[in-house]
Amino acid sequence: MLTKKQNLLETIKGGNPDRFVNQYEFLEIITEAPKRIRPTKGETILNEWGITLSWPEDQIGPFPVHDDEHRALKDITKWKEIVKVPSVEFSDEVWAPAIEHAKAVDRDDQYVAVFFSSGTFEMTHYLMGMEDAMMGLYEEPECMHELIECLTDYEIHYAEQIIERLKPNALFHHDDWGGQISTFLSPDMFKEFYLEPYKRAYKFWRDNGIELIVHHSDSYAATLVPYMIEMGVDIWQGVMTTNNTPELIKTYGGQISFMGELDSGPLDVKDWDAKLIEEHVEKACTSCGKHYFIPCLTQGLNFSSFPGVYDAASKAIDKMSKKMF
Repeated sequence: MLTKKQNLLETIKGGNPDRFVNQYEFLEIITEAPKRIRPTKGETILNEWGITLSWPEDQIGPFPVHDDEHRALKDITKWKEIVKVPSVEFSDEVWAPAIEHAKAVDRDDQYVAVFFSSGTFEMTHYLMGMEDAMMGLYEEPECMHELIECLTDYEIHYAEQIIERLKPNALFHHDDWGGQISTFLSPDMFKEFYLEPYKRAYKFWRDNGIELIVHHSDSYAATLVPYMIEMGVDIWQGVMTTNNTPELIKTYGGQISFMGELDSGPLDVKDWDAKLIEEHVEKACTSCGKHYFIPCLTQGLNFSSFPGVYDAASKAIDKMSKKMF
């Protein structure tokens, strides 16, 4: 039986996997690493970027508050005066749990993965609000280029710290680039503003020990796949069924792999149904096949919003491995 890491490599290289890669099993994500301050459920906080984040009791996660009173950056032309880049320096005491976790990982079986969130695009609309971030690309492109470069520099400085401390060999990177049926930006606009900064950031990670880059965008982003390949993404995680994943595998398999096809929206709900999850898993596995595909909830970490859903999906994937391998 192949190790989790070996089975992953056989899958994404078109070799001879002996089972489906089961969701996030190949990544040991070091979540203890210092990162952006987030609220807990029912809390509203001001984070280190000056962004107000709120997590209402009846929602499954937090999001920025963007009314006139709370929006961090109201005028993109004044971003240099307003945006204060937080320090990436943390004490040895703060780093200790992450270092201990990373040292405990069997690197022959799993990748030691670091988690980076939020990505460059998300950070622009976290700071400005979605409408202002979009309009800035048209009205003040020079300022937006400058802000995006600043955010990329911040990621690289953070990467320097985490690489030195943890010696990771995989990156799990968040940046949502679309909704369910379309990208937020046209491919041309994405290329103009985000391709080169992402190439620069991902090259830095890769040049400093990262062997595997997994990019999360639980969205439609099929039209951006060529850019994902160019920027160095190995696995796109969060691929929703609206992307036509079997066709993407046929077109791009061997250049990039696809992780998802189990849409969290209809499956990860309060009154979730194990039979429905099994049906979705079976359809995903049979339609996408054994190579360049990892069945996984589109949720952007190795858990579910409602207890039991992630485990039920994992169980169903194991069942399909026994049926198809």
